[in-house]
Amino acid sequence: MNIFCVNQNGIFIKTFLFSFVFWIGMSSVNPAYSQFKDLMKKAENAASSLKGQNPDIAAGLKQALDHGIESAVTSLSSQNGYLESPYKILIPEDARKVIDKVKLVPGFQDVETKLINQMNQAAEIAAKKATPIFKDAITNMSFGDAKAILSGPDNAATQYLSTSSRVKLYDAFLPVIQSSLDEVNARTYWTTVVEAYNKIPFVKKMNPALDDHVNNKALDGLFGLIEVKEKGIRHDVNQQTTDLLRRVFGKK
Repeated sequence: MNIFCVNQNGIFIKTFLFSFVFWIGMSSVNPAYSQFKDLMKKAENAASSLKGQNPDIAAGLKQALDHGIESAVTSLSSQNGYLESPYKILIPEDARKVIDKVKLVPGFQDVETKLINQMNQAAEIAAKKATPIFKDAITNMSFGDAKAILSGPDNAATQYLSTSSRVKLYDAFLPVIQSSLDEVNARTYWTTVVEAYNKIPFVKKMNPALDDHVNNKALDGLFGLIEVKEKGIRHDVNQQTTDLLRRVFGKK
């Protein structure tokens, strides 16, 4: 450490000068190097705290987001993870107009149930496959961001993650969603439904896409669960499962 550093905070300067003078005085009668080191460490910690440069803040928030992402993905990518959760993906509004007509056509009576199952299965597959892309979004958090998030509302970290990465995540997630919809035959089935609808006399021809709807709802579910996890880590000591999390959030 540079002993000639100048810190604008008067408390740190006074602490440093006292430590330095004390060490010089003691060295003439007794080696006091260990005492000097202890005092300097305390002064350095005090200055660091006063300037808000505690590296635990950013590390703790990143760890909290890691835990939230892992929890959300594990839950929603499991069998029926979306279907049996508050984040269940329902039929988009445009598609409902199609379904309301088509379900009167023989062979399409259960089209809504089948389509909902397929969309939610696709989201489960996408959540599992896109985990690395989703987790990468937290790596660019700055120390300034971390400080603001720590003092922000219960969903501040989740909102930061959404604001800074949602568009990029959407673009990266879309081909996975499309592939997943195809994996459960949803897009082929939906094409058949739309074709049956468009053959009905006097209806306005429609072709509502599922991709965008399922993609956005899948991401809504992931962010939603991350938000729940963030609130738990902030306030529930039982969810502060590491020393780092306890140091950062245990003081709140």
